[in-house]
Amino acid sequence: MTDFLTLFTIFVLSIFLGIEVISKVPSILHTPLMSGTNAIHGIILVGAIAILASADTTTLRVIGFLAVVLATLNVIGGFVVTDRMLEMFKGRGQNARRGQNARRGQNAAAPAAPAPPAEPAQ
Repeated sequence: MTDFLTLFTIFVLSIFLGIEVISKVPSILHTPLMSGTNAIHGIILVGAIAILASADTTTLRVIGFLAVVLATLNVIGGFVVTDRMLEMFKGRGQNARRGQNARRGQNAAAPAAPAPPAEPAQ
């Protein structure tokens, strides 16, 4: 019982520590940190696959399969969130230009055509 109480106390304290650390991260650092955690979750996915491969009983296979599924969802979700964050940062300048070009009737992807040369005065 003492071991369980010690492990449970560490678990609860890690939750509070995680909340404190995450709440102090500025939004500008969120995307780089998210990319780093995606790499860590990729390693966790490889570990879950290794555990599933070495499972001997049906119970261990089910737990290993759940670990692989959850790790895969975590990696995919991390990449989706990172991609959305990058789109938000990238979109600020480009969306404004797209809006101006759309009002002028131009395509944002194509550069504006140069003005024709002026004809000489006679």
